[in-house]
Amino acid sequence: MTEFRIKSHPILDTTENAVIPFFWKSEQLFARPNEMISSALMANGISIFSHHPIDKSAQGIFCANGQCAQCLVIADDIPVKSCMTPVRAGMRVEPAEGLPTLPQVVTETAYVEPVIPVTEPEVLIIGAGPAGLSAAIELGKLGINCLLIDDKNHLGGKLVLQTHRFFGSTEAVFAGSRGTEIAKKLEATVRALPSVEIWTSAIAVGVFADHKVGVFRDDKQYELVKPKVLLVATGAREKSLTFSGNTLPGVYGAGAFQTLVNRDLVKPCENLFVIGGGNVGLIAAYHAIQAGIHVAGLVEAAPKCGGYKVHMDKLVRSGVPIYTSHTVLEALGDEHVKQVVIAQVDEHFQAIKGTEQLYDCDTVLIAVGLDPVDEFYKKAKELGFNVHAAGDAESIAEASAAIFSGKIAGVNIARDLGYDTDADTEEWQKLEDILSSRPGDVVKPLEAFPLEGMYPIMHCTQEIPCNPCSTVCPKKLIQVDDVDIRHLPHYERATDEQCINCARCVAVCPGLAVSIVDFRQQDGTALVSLPYEQDPEKIKIGDLIEVTGTEGMPIGKFPIKQIRKIAGYRDGTLVVTVQAPAELATEMSGFRIIESSEPKPFELESDLLENLADSAYICRCERVTVGQIRQLIREGVRDINQIKAVSKASMGACGGKTCLNLIKRLFHSEGVSLEEVTETAIRPVFVEVPMSVLANLSGVKEETHD
Repeated sequence: MTEFRIKSHPILDTTENAVIPFFWKSEQLFARPNEMISSALMANGISIFSHHPIDKSAQGIFCANGQCAQCLVIADDIPVKSCMTPVRAGMRVEPAEGLPTLPQVVTETAYVEPVIPVTEPEVLIIGAGPAGLSAAIELGKLGINCLLIDDKNHLGGKLVLQTHRFFGSTEAVFAGSRGTEIAKKLEATVRALPSVEIWTSAIAVGVFADHKVGVFRDDKQYELVKPKVLLVATGAREKSLTFSGNTLPGVYGAGAFQTLVNRDLVKPCENLFVIGGGNVGLIAAYHAIQAGIHVAGLVEAAPKCGGYKVHMDKLVRSGVPIYTSHTVLEALGDEHVKQVVIAQVDEHFQAIKGTEQLYDCDTVLIAVGLDPVDEFYKKAKELGFNVHAAGDAESIAEASAAIFSGKIAGVNIARDLGYDTDADTEEWQKLEDILSSRPGDVVKPLEAFPLEGMYPIMHCTQEIPCNPCSTVCPKKLIQVDDVDIRHLPHYERATDEQCINCARCVAVCPGLAVSIVDFRQQDGTALVSLPYEQDPEKIKIGDLIEVTGTEGMPIGKFPIKQIRKIAGYRDGTLVVTVQAPAELATEMSGFRIIESSEPKPFELESDLLENLADSAYICRCERVTVGQIRQLIREGVRDINQIKAVSKASMGACGGKTCLNLIKRLFHSEGVSLEEVTETAIRPVFVEVPMSVLANLSGVKEETHD
């Protein structure tokens, strides 16, 4: 069977082989060590894991983070979420087809009075992402007994999925380093603190009235933790989107896509289409290009992309068409995505008839925002815990802001417990506010660039928090405001020092937005050094490479004169120097990497628009459509509990994690204020736990396979 794995990547090590044997429908396949079942199946070309018992629709990956139940399979006779279950040697995996068969009564099973271990740390932190790790570091430095738990088998949260360099402050939040590197730095620091205990593969399943937290460990043991203080740093889950075909295999959340590509080195598709122009969508699209995946296009419903412009610029320079004021109407395909229909929207975000276009693609990536995973925090607050929140569980922001959110929470908790600390949390809060601020207006550069000498050009034209270029310049020629790092960088010409073309600024820039121009050739040409983060095997000295401007406009093809790695930045960023006419040099900012896709004309019958919208699924688990919920709202239903009772929406295996917010948004779109809506109760257990574990059953015969 063909393997769908990434064999070459500019940043990540792709040398680990798949050597763990397992079986899918009796066929032997191979997985990498510690690989989740879902990723192993995708790597072997299997994207359909089962068919839904209600309508026989194909089921596959959607979130890859345990938040939905679309990837359910039967592993060694047990139904499991394949994205959260690692492959074991010899494991037998089957589709979860049809309705489950109840097990036979096993007479050897006996109930034994449970003896559940109880751990009593001073602080329990749920979530080992940037916020949780940073809080643990502050607590650990003070010697506070702290238990840090995470549902993954590694630390770092979403940082481990981020192969791009981070914005922010170099000194404060490792700006200029990749997310994968930042995760390792934070993990190394926290593991060196003796007062911090770490449990991985430990799922918090609920908080209870006796001020204990239930934790399911290592897929086999249930324990209780009773902390003096609870910190919830559980991050965020992705918002979903309703459009016709939205549950087809091949429709993923951005986090699922990044998990497959950047964590598990699986190549899940050949031709990607992206919905959402925030940072998450823009970054995920660029990660796809790095992995050798063609990006057919990106749509954003708003008049402009909400993410950093430098992230957008990386895409348009690479050849990706971006459509603002557009949305997706329909994903087409029988059991897998094959095409997507997009259309322009008006000022009310309604599709405009006659603007439909059809794109070929085999995957649609949804990146339309995040919701905080705050059930634990809200329930703990209700039950009177001494509870704090940090990171996205408190407020959605960039990972760099989450680091400071965690630091502040850690210090506040220490003070709650009576520990002395001289940490200046007021100054930290100011920096967190800067790091979490929205991008500023786009400012056209006023500087006239002389066609002489040698110097860097900063192609960033939008104020965002970022200063790596100024911190790495050995001559201190690039300046960024020390107090507010959102101000644009500028090059100091009025100095005796001169640029030496060390190219550190080119290599470190998270936006790939710095070039160095050298006009000293005296022959009407200039040498232009630009960052390159694609497959290094695709280029060599002497090749003609297509160069583009900041806005993606083609400038021409020019010969590569030099390819170099920069000392201290040997982690995937190359500096490629081309020779071009001097008058074009200052406009050059990137390379066109992919062939642009051409849309096909597509005309939708006028009466189908609303029908398309109503046919979308709002509850994946119970296959409840938008039209069904809309009809209940129009009939006057204002209680989500009543919607549940009538339609079963949110009563499936995911527990409403993907559909409840969609139902609230549907109320809003129907002109109903959420103040009129009665919400449903969210009760523990928040995450699934085998009944045999909770009931402490022993003596169950385990079936073995040769």
